[in-house]
Amino acid sequence: MVVEKFSQSVLNSGIFRLYIATGFFATLIFFVINAELFTPLEMIAGIIGVTIILKGISNMMLSLIILLFSLDNKREELDFKYNEEKINAILAELTVHDADAVIKKR
Repeated sequence: MVVEKFSQSVLNSGIFRLYIATGFFATLIFFVINAELFTPLEMIAGIIGVTIILKGISNMMLSLIILLFSLDNKREELDFKYNEEKINAILAELTVHDADAVIKKR
C-alpha cells in the first residue's frame, strides 16, 4: 500500500511526462533542423521510435525507484505509532485505577 501510494504520487507529479515531452520535442527539433538529410517517413519513424524508447526508459526508472524504495523507515514509524497508542491506553487505564483508588479511600 505504501509503495503503491508512493508510485502513484510519482506518476501524478508529471516528472516522467515532462521527461518524455522534452525528449519528443528535442527529437522533433533535431529532425526539423536536419530536414534535408531525412525523408518525412524517416522523421516520423524516428520521432515515434525515440518517444517509445523514452517511455520504456521512464518505466524502468520508475521500477528502479520502487525497487530501491526503503520501507524500513515507514515500518519504524508505524511501530512507533502502535506502541504509542498502547502506552497511552495503559496510562489512561492507570489513571482510571488511581482515580478509583482515591475515591474508595474517601
